[in-house]
Amino acid sequence: MRGEPDGVRTGPASQQGMRRANLALVLGLIARGPRSRAEVAAGTGLTRAAVSSLAEQLITAGLVVEEGPAAPSGKVGRPGTALGLNPLGPGGLGAEIGVRHLGVCVVDLRGEVRAWRRQESANRGREPAAVMADLAHLVRSAVVESGLRPAGLTLAVPGLVGSGGVLQRAANLGWRNVPLGPELRPALRLVGDGLAELPVEADNEANLGGLAERWLGEAPEDFLYVSAEAGVGAAVVVDGRLLRGARGYAGELGHVPVHPEGRRCACGAHGCLEQYAGEEAVLRAAGLAGARGDWVTLLAERAGAGDEPARAALAGAGSALGIAAAGAVNLLDPAEVVLGGGYARLAPWLLPAMRHELAARVTVRPWVEDRLRVSRFGRRGPLLGAAVGVVRAIVADPGRLAGGQGLS
Repeated sequence: MRGEPDGVRTGPASQQGMRRANLALVLGLIARGPRSRAEVAAGTGLTRAAVSSLAEQLITAGLVVEEGPAAPSGKVGRPGTALGLNPLGPGGLGAEIGVRHLGVCVVDLRGEVRAWRRQESANRGREPAAVMADLAHLVRSAVVESGLRPAGLTLAVPGLVGSGGVLQRAANLGWRNVPLGPELRPALRLVGDGLAELPVEADNEANLGGLAERWLGEAPEDFLYVSAEAGVGAAVVVDGRLLRGARGYAGELGHVPVHPEGRRCACGAHGCLEQYAGEEAVLRAAGLAGARGDWVTLLAERAGAGDEPARAALAGAGSALGIAAAGAVNLLDPAEVVLGGGYARLAPWLLPAMRHELAARVTVRPWVEDRLRVSRFGRRGPLLGAAVGVVRAIVADPGRLAGGQGLS
């Protein structure tokens, strides 16, 4: 008997793949807004019988609910029943480890926040296991408050995340080569509720903040997202997708040299942006070296009260940011540059110097001032991106949750 051509399958395996793809097609359309089975059939090109079967599967899996009569379509006859995402279905869980804080967010399938936790935590130099223990308790309290069962967890961290979720380097935490999932699971196991069984992924905080800007904000398909907490990070989005680079390390704007003969950076190079626009650098320039607490709030309050050293320090940071951003704009030609993270709150004192540098340095393609804007998510961006990313993965492949409902 002649074998099948390479890469071609027939029979149950191909039927399973087709049905899984159709589940994603149907749920993806419903995720754009409630609609009747007839509208789903028209929008997907599937037969009404196929849509009804797939819809029942999604309802049984807890992903879709019937919301009542669909909006009038102008056609004669009784309106169909609208199908919508189930607000009580599987949720998305995001967690964040910062140098000075921990955070957790739970969103439902519609992307609405159901629980939010943030607590101050001095994590610099602490052992990963101790930080994970604190984070696990925060995760459990947020999940209990939300009333949802998360389908997965994405962890936002201030460092380089390699393959397999290994945190290769987080200089501001003092961590190297930390396997984030294996470190977090024992702590989740101790707090119970089956949280240790969740799929765990991890990504750089700036990447997740940039993705939140694209998914939930008003960002175009091509933009540069720049943010700060202890360090300086960036996300480059091209054609609506995150540009990760050959090894996944794209976006290290904080280590772009803005003054090549300048201060020595912790990375070993000289004149990095982080030495002029990072937390320690700006506090030092403002005469606040060693200050404790939230540096962004401290600087915003000082600058807002007219403190000249604070304003001068932020103007200097804005100039350095403008120099680095100008290089990225000349190289990538993004439609926008978005300031997020801690920079969003400090924007009133950063923007003038940034605009000046961009106008002076982006000359081949004249820079338009309104292409530099401030994220409305601010410091919430990374957590929102982490949690919403889990939900988007469900919508993109609902078959992994509805797999037991007759996929074969």
